[in-house]
Amino acid sequence: MSAALSARRPKARRIGRESLPDVMARLAADGRANLLLLDLAARLGEPPLPGEMATELVGAFANGELIGVASLRPTIVFDAHISSEALETLLPLIAALEVGLVKGDPPAVERLWSHVSRRRHRVWVDRFETSYELRSDAASLAGVGSARVTRVADEEDLEPLVYAARESLREEHRPDPFAGDARGFRRWVRGRLPRARLVESGGQVRFVGYADVQRPEGWLLQGVYTWPQARRQGLAAAGTSALCRESFAAGADHVQLAVVDGNEGAHRLYEGLGFKPFGRLRTILFT
Repeated sequence: MSAALSARRPKARRIGRESLPDVMARLAADGRANLLLLDLAARLGEPPLPGEMATELVGAFANGELIGVASLRPTIVFDAHISSEALETLLPLIAALEVGLVKGDPPAVERLWSHVSRRRHRVWVDRFETSYELRSDAASLAGVGSARVTRVADEEDLEPLVYAARESLREEHRPDPFAGDARGFRRWVRGRLPRARLVESGGQVRFVGYADVQRPEGWLLQGVYTWPQARRQGLAAAGTSALCRESFAAGADHVQLAVVDGNEGAHRLYEGLGFKPFGRLRTILFT
């Protein structure tokens, strides 16, 4: 191989804070599609939240120019406009992980998985999802109702939220985190309390949703869960609506979330509030 050809081939390397301005500029060019990766990148070099991993980023560079970005931790996420050449350059670094949660455009995830699956990992989750967005001018939000209370979670809500997190994982057929590290799992839930928004009914917490990303480019809602005995009572609509109102009041461009294929009730719920589909995701959790 000639020296000139070798110089033109992209090279992969870990990204430090000195490269962060270029990373943020690239991702902000499509803030909607890159919302999660934008948030992860903004936290590069900062101490992780309790129970979470610190952000690790890798980039593909051609002649010193950044042409693609991905996160390794805490979640594997690709730059929405990463080229096939840049993706191939980063795959060896990502595929070397022994455990990971990858979320992204289905073709990119499939390309990664063709490398990772050779290691005979155990797959706990492999699903497809629809990405939805809501803008304020399209919103048809629900009210709370006089018998309900919406609020930010506090320390006294820890045990109900631990229950909700465990049950949500169980419904996804994932292993019970208490079987491995109950104390660490409780610490992780506690670290998320400031992002949790609740709906109470009859004096009991019956709905939780997490505003995991809160940026001007958009808010990302995750971990939405309604207690089984309180389903089909409008609590999810009320709680999601309250989160959306909060995000718009904070100046967010839009709110987004993802719905797993087959969850027709969730599709109807969010579309009824005005959410519109804008993309597809594939999520794989492997160990």
